[in-house]
Amino acid sequence: MKAEIIAIGTELLLGQIVNTNAQFISRECAALGIDMYFQTVVGDNEQRLLDSFRLAASRADVVICTGGLGPTQDDLTKDVLATLTGRNLVLHEPSMEAISEMFVSRGIHMVESNRRQALMLEGSDPLHNETGLAVGNALTFEGTHFVLLPGPPKEMKPMFTKYAVPWLQSRMTVEVPLYSKMLKFAGIGESNLEYLLLDLIQSQTDPTIAPYAKEGEVTIRLTTRAHAEVEGELKLKATEAEIKKRLGEYLYADQDVPIEAIVLQLLAASKKTLSVAESCTGGLLSDLITTVPGSSESFLGGIIVYSNKLKNKLLDVPMDILEGEGAPGAVSSETALILAEQLLVRTGSDFGISVTGVAGPSPSEGKPVGLVYVGLAQKNEKTEVFTLQLSGNRESIKLRAAKRAIYQLWKQLKEN
Repeated sequence: MKAEIIAIGTELLLGQIVNTNAQFISRECAALGIDMYFQTVVGDNEQRLLDSFRLAASRADVVICTGGLGPTQDDLTKDVLATLTGRNLVLHEPSMEAISEMFVSRGIHMVESNRRQALMLEGSDPLHNETGLAVGNALTFEGTHFVLLPGPPKEMKPMFTKYAVPWLQSRMTVEVPLYSKMLKFAGIGESNLEYLLLDLIQSQTDPTIAPYAKEGEVTIRLTTRAHAEVEGELKLKATEAEIKKRLGEYLYADQDVPIEAIVLQLLAASKKTLSVAESCTGGLLSDLITTVPGSSESFLGGIIVYSNKLKNKLLDVPMDILEGEGAPGAVSSETALILAEQLLVRTGSDFGISVTGVAGPSPSEGKPVGLVYVGLAQKNEKTEVFTLQLSGNRESIKLRAAKRAIYQLWKQLKEN
């Protein structure tokens, strides 16, 4: 079965919100064995939405729509599909009762337009909304399966998983799901990784190999069709082994997790602690680490020493290193080393990471944008300093610097 996603909402076109729904639905459809061929974003315009429905129906077996099920006049999804299919909109009484009860329980007057959220296409199947008000719809028209879902992810995801998936499965004649496995890499760029795997990528048939990058990390998705996880693992085994043979020094996980989560697992397992000192990353490194649940078990904290004054006052970097004619400067291996070592003294942690560099947009201390030094100190071990020359804008350089710092700690933990 071929599928198309239609995401509805002018706010998507204006960039006011990010379309995370499409990513979720695409992954879920792949797991069902439904191939996602197209994704469309259309604004709250009746004619353009109708044209999008017609085009999708001409080229897809399944059309999954998100958004446009609300109470306002620009929530047009059901109205437009009613026009396309020649069906009436009817009231779904259980949804109407739930909406009415919600307003009564909150002591709020319900305006007439809220009834629109309980409307469904005549002859369609309702999809219960457990976390919101608007009822979803599913129907088949002239051989195309339409699934209408709300736009808010907290409403869309449970509706899709619990109600839309069984509805779709009941209409699938052959179900051979796609089985995918993620291999996660750090410390290597996408182009270099692809170069080292070029022969495998060019000759791929089954399984397929798809590299793609996020800032500071690269993912390879291996995909095959399999009826069960055991079968899928077996079909991927040889390709996965060859990739690990070539890129093992950069491979930090065979699941879709960020490298900071793996580092924290390793720290916890070894009962080690970490602290950080940040200059150019401005707290981003600490933020990445503390985003992981349970990080407090191993992460003692971070110090943002953005100015030379605080580098000197809080972590004892001498002013004759930071400033003055011929001084190494704040952006230097000397500064990175002292920052990392002083962390161990001040915090008592087992590992200390420092990051200092030029995030841009302009050079600093006569040093180029993207030059970053990462210091890695460990109790009773020699401190290491890594020199990076990163590319990108200010935001990218900060994130890549933070990720590379975590990668260097991962390598150290892996070797211990």
